[in-house]
Amino acid sequence: MKPVVIAASLLLAVPVLGHAQTTPVALTHVRIIDGTGAAPIENGTVLMQDGTIVAAGRTVPVPSNAQILDRSGMSVLPGLISDHSHVGQLVGVQSGAQFYTADNITSELAQYRRYGVTTVTALGNNVPRVFDPMRKDAHMGLLPVDLFGVDQGIGVPKGAPPVHVAPDQLFRPRTVEEARQDVDAMAAEGTDLIKIWVDDFDHSLPVKMDPAIIQAVVDEAHQKHLRVAAHIHDLDDAERVVTTGVDILAHGVRDKPVPPSFVAMLKDRGIWYIATLELDEATTAWADQPAWTKTPFVVAGLSIPLQQQVNNSAWQQENKTGSKATFARTSLTTNLQNLKILWAAGVKIGFGTDSGATPLRVPGVAEHRELALMVQAGLPPLQALHIATQQAAALLDLHDRGVIAAGKRADLLIVAGNPANAISNVDRVVETWANGSVVAGPIPVKVQQNAP
Repeated sequence: MKPVVIAASLLLAVPVLGHAQTTPVALTHVRIIDGTGAAPIENGTVLMQDGTIVAAGRTVPVPSNAQILDRSGMSVLPGLISDHSHVGQLVGVQSGAQFYTADNITSELAQYRRYGVTTVTALGNNVPRVFDPMRKDAHMGLLPVDLFGVDQGIGVPKGAPPVHVAPDQLFRPRTVEEARQDVDAMAAEGTDLIKIWVDDFDHSLPVKMDPAIIQAVVDEAHQKHLRVAAHIHDLDDAERVVTTGVDILAHGVRDKPVPPSFVAMLKDRGIWYIATLELDEATTAWADQPAWTKTPFVVAGLSIPLQQQVNNSAWQQENKTGSKATFARTSLTTNLQNLKILWAAGVKIGFGTDSGATPLRVPGVAEHRELALMVQAGLPPLQALHIATQQAAALLDLHDRGVIAAGKRADLLIVAGNPANAISNVDRVVETWANGSVVAGPIPVKVQQNAP
């Protein structure tokens, strides 16, 4: 049988965003990768209704009134879940507080959705008066994807993060008392987590976060039943914050190999570790121009200004050499090695990329690159997908998503081919389901319908 092209026109017979179906929908003859890390189920059926999975497996009774959608040659997996992204930080290649608007954030969330990401965690620098209503709308299914995150976040005066944001986007407490008050303010706003920036960005900043401030934030957050995520780069900072009581490392350790004592500490304390491999890759990849940067799937996610920038030879030369490029490449190499060590030891691994924080960390594209890099680090494709779905949901303490099973949200990513065999197949996005509605992937894809 010849390959068929799956384009947006093929989806016209099924519900569209904002119009959840009440009629049952059955995806048939599909390979089910359920998110648990288990082997795929071949020639399966996923039955959903009203945005919820009714049944999934090899032998699923299909109601007579169901809409049957043959997905032969395709795989269905849970929608990807980002534990570390940012929204409203930029437009094109420009960053600034003026871009933190509901329209801009909605547009970004729509791009995540096209690339198969169905839950986004915006980990800091959020404006509560904009972010909090949007988060409520997202939970109600009124936005392209579900949205969680950190209101504001806690940085350092004259230190991290090295960004210019509006006063209502970030706290920079000078005293322990101010730090506790800032945590209380975020708790009152309904923040999902607390975020702290503790490092000095490769010695580019004059100070790091005072250990007394770190302790005050952790203590106050835990009293409010909130967990704390820490931005780190170096091993010594990671050890310090974990010892203090931080719950989540929002980035990987990238300056040196992690020692057994640190691995044991993370495992014993149940600390979550988000490597964000793509953060450092993105620093040089767009200048180096590897083959993946030229694929239609990736190019479709770039704004016109960003395409013009990364294709400019002068910009490429400037960004592929120098101390910043060397630092990023070295950091990525160490991060890959440390991820493999920690994963093999059984440390809890989350999924995030820092997408949306800078123009080069492209929403949706970054998450697909993170999967490829995880496999490059030595994780089997099924385990990378497990981390990006069930594990990512567990980090957020969400039990209604991340796996394909009866009663779970029908947040589903449909791709051509079998990503359990080759992670590159996860880039062949056909469609994404969420809230009982479907959108097409960023580009049409060819599907060999009699493929094994």
